[in-house]
Amino acid sequence: MTRLTHIDDAGAAHMVDVGDKQVTRREAVATGRILMSPETVAAIRDGAALKGDVLAVARVAGIMAAKRTSELIPLCHPLPLTRVSLDLTVGADHVEATATAATDGKTGVEMEALTSVSVALLTIYDMTKALDRAMRIEGVRLLAKSGGRSGDWRAETGDA
Repeated sequence: MTRLTHIDDAGAAHMVDVGDKQVTRREAVATGRILMSPETVAAIRDGAALKGDVLAVARVAGIMAAKRTSELIPLCHPLPLTRVSLDLTVGADHVEATATAATDGKTGVEMEALTSVSVALLTIYDMTKALDRAMRIEGVRLLAKSGGRSGDWRAETGDA
């Protein structure tokens, strides 16, 4: 069984010491979606939401959240991100968010990509909740990561 690195031998939570790790190029991709009524999708697509351009605001919120991940998730290291991109795709009954985070550093950027997706989807909910309180956020997950000692990882295609 893999040992949890944020738990010490006494069972206490602690921040992992990454001081001896090598700096490598690291990247992570995460995704998730928010399901909603076709009317809510149309309002987003047509720019008819009362609070403004939902997709533009959600994109900025997701990027900003990635940059603040270490302030939101206990024990995460603050990272000098070299890139955060957030793609939002509007479907018939959902908006899908896919974030990519990258750094040249000593620890990975999985949490930054996941935080980006989560906050973008929460922003969409917040901006359109007056239209559809039954919206549902689901499927937030890591799709891929590269770099570091553990190497590359990709989700299985059947993991959706």
